Amino acid sequence: MSFQAYLDNIEEKTGKTPREFIALAAERGYDDPATKAGVIVDWLKTDFDLGRGHAMALVHVIKNGAKIDAKHVGTGTAHSDESDTLWLDGQATKPVKG
Repeated sequence: MSFQAYLDNIEEKTGKTPREFIALAAERGYDDPATKAGVIVDWLKTDFDLGRGHAMALVHVIKNGAKIDAKHVGTGTAHSDESDTLWLDGQATKPVKG
């Protein structure tokens, strides 16, 4: 599953966009660089019933924003993303490829 697919699945399950999770994390202070991933994973499990893989996808965007390593882009594998920039504003507003 691609990184973007993880984020899209999280939105389908929770009704929240990645950008909304970033805001919720900031309200709790979880965007602080000192916050360990496990703290965020535990919060996402408790409050949203997200598994570790999905939670770690959100940890990445909470701590690093929308950019991912280009080595995962266009590889043609199951984990390949189309771009090195993730769409964080929800599936309904995602631009359609032409």
